[in-house]
Amino acid sequence: MGGRILATAAAAAALLGAGCGDDDFENTARAPVRSQLSGVILKDRVAVSPSHDLGAGPYAITISNQTGQPHTVTLEGESVRQNAGTVQPQDTLTIHRTLEPGSYEVRAGSEEAQRKEIEPATLDIGADRRDSNSDLMLP
Repeated sequence: MGGRILATAAAAAALLGAGCGDDDFENTARAPVRSQLSGVILKDRVAVSPSHDLGAGPYAITISNQTGQPHTVTLEGESVRQNAGTVQPQDTLTIHRTLEPGSYEVRAGSEEAQRKEIEPATLDIGADRRDSNSDLMLP
């Protein structure tokens, strides 16, 4: 009887020891929480807010077209040139992108020739934002 208890205890200790303390998984930081930016296309310019003191990381930039014609929206800067698509009048379009430090422009163009170019919005992206390891209730 004592041998069985000793064998069972040894097997349990072996199983517990095998499951604990192994370095199978790297403890890597999660990405920062996605930041939301709002923008608008006007007749003479594109405005995005906020546009300064932004940290590098994932962004969702929602652009509203407040003009009477459709516009193509482009995000340009650093090594990025993303055509986000066309936004119809009184509609919105969202750009999902992780931005590295640097300067970016959100541009709006039109199929029709215009007398005056629409001035782009400029985003100044600084150093990396903190990771989201300590943030609760995230997916």
